[in-house]
Amino acid sequence: MTANGWFQVFFFFALVLICAKPLGVYMARVFERERTWTDNIFRPLERLIYRLTGIDETREMAWTEYAVVMLLFSLVTMLATYAIERLQHLLPLNPQHLAAVAPDLALNTAASFTTNTNWQSYTPETTMSYLTQMLTLAYHNFFSAAVGMALAVALIRGISRRESKTLGNFWVDMTRASLWVLLPGCVIYALLLVSQGVVQNFRPYDQATLVQPQTISTTGTDGKSVSQTVTTQNIAQGPVASQEAIKMLGTNGGGFFNANSAHPFENPTPLSNLMEMFSIFLIPAALTVTLGRMTRAPKHGWAVFAAMATLFFAGVFVAYYAEAQPNPLLHGVNQHVSETQAGGNMEGKEVRFGIANSALFATVTTDASCGAVNSMHDSFMPLGGLVPLVNIMLGEVIFGGVGAGLYGMLIFVVLAVFIAGLMVGRTPEYLGKKIESYDVKMAMLYVLIFPLSILGFSAVALMMPNLGLSSLANGGPHGLTEILYAYTSTTGNNGSAFMGLNANTHWYNLSLTAAMLIGRFLMIVPMLAIAGSLARKKLVPPSPGTFPVHTPLFTVLLVGVILIVGALTFFPALSLGPILEHLLMHAGKSF
Repeated sequence: MTANGWFQVFFFFALVLICAKPLGVYMARVFERERTWTDNIFRPLERLIYRLTGIDETREMAWTEYAVVMLLFSLVTMLATYAIERLQHLLPLNPQHLAAVAPDLALNTAASFTTNTNWQSYTPETTMSYLTQMLTLAYHNFFSAAVGMALAVALIRGISRRESKTLGNFWVDMTRASLWVLLPGCVIYALLLVSQGVVQNFRPYDQATLVQPQTISTTGTDGKSVSQTVTTQNIAQGPVASQEAIKMLGTNGGGFFNANSAHPFENPTPLSNLMEMFSIFLIPAALTVTLGRMTRAPKHGWAVFAAMATLFFAGVFVAYYAEAQPNPLLHGVNQHVSETQAGGNMEGKEVRFGIANSALFATVTTDASCGAVNSMHDSFMPLGGLVPLVNIMLGEVIFGGVGAGLYGMLIFVVLAVFIAGLMVGRTPEYLGKKIESYDVKMAMLYVLIFPLSILGFSAVALMMPNLGLSSLANGGPHGLTEILYAYTSTTGNNGSAFMGLNANTHWYNLSLTAAMLIGRFLMIVPMLAIAGSLARKKLVPPSPGTFPVHTPLFTVLLVGVILIVGALTFFPALSLGPILEHLLMHAGKSF
């Protein structure tokens, strides 16, 4: 680790901290329907949308209606995405004449982008046409993020309101998230990315002649190795900057290219790398300020922010430390930092980013439910690869996805105040609302669904060698980590891949589809049930036994609950995966 590396980490976080408050206050005004400086631009467009769609913006919904409308909207858009993928060979904006997407892969991709997971079991530049990328995938990047923001705001309203039967209007919340926040941010952001060299065009792929022809070996139809001389290379391009902007700002992560943010057309410079990391954390961090402002408890919002920041820095430290260490299996090689080499483990990393920015990016993208990568997690040291895995296993609450991270964190807040109430022998309270058995049951249902999906699917895959193990590139604990990471990433709606696992098979496409739908929608329903329950409650005056939720003690308790409930649930699986691999690596064995 170097002083320069840590400076870049702290500089990045300082930018997030500086911008969180103004954006958070702005979003609170947007969702509380107070006047903002952008109303003159977006309010006429909003009225036009409601007039064309027949939406009554003054009508509010109970939590049950809010949930049903959200589920139906997601189902319809998912089916539309599936249809376009299957018909893309008949549709325009397909200069490469790409074929229709296979049924199981189309279903997996439709579910992936609908749930804000953006898991990709395919090579985008050779599978998806320009129209499919823009009309379905980029569309979902906007609206899956907007849905997450709407759900977070609905939960905040449940906390702030008293004796209310409604949580707002789903259509209004989603429209305002799209128009007032995501759309203007992406227009500016896309132009900044273009200035750094991110491509944005509709041209067919270019073909370049190699300066030095390459001889490669391929497997023929008879199974024998065949040598082939390659003299040209296709240079893929397309409308990348527009999709890259919402990919990051909406914590989506689905890359236009297979290499994702390691590709020079998606992330060409250190400055673009900083902008991409910053945009991943921007809205999730600002939503903690929105929480404090809408609940009239700004110090509580900052206490939640502090808990997220604590877990973030812990992850960065472990990942950076692990990747900066020499590989013990490389004997007689100088792996220390010098003027001529980065030192540590540079496998799977881009030279233009180095170890510090690779470890930071891996931590940021898995703290949020983004899934974009600028390095290959499969090539990290075992403890370095442990960090992205644990970040997702904690429930994607370390800032988390747009909206989803905040409502996931608030579930842990409910559990934290419940535990605090048990310790003092009083009915737990949260911002003047009594936390009762129904609320705790729904919170525990939310928490238990997550490991059940991850561990259940992983166990089934491990028990079926012909289905679950046949796609592995590695054996032993590393292979276990590859499978565990796939189901963790999809259930956590992260979408990043550990690599080393070919997930484009019937089994993985279908099982990962199920994991994504479970991780998104089955967990949303109990969350909205808690929001509806809290909204109906009366406010109770604070008493000497009330646990304050704005102090450092609350932050410590919240972090402890997250680690105990989240991390310890998966410790047995982790001990057989990256932890065991770390010990065996130091014993001289690799996988």
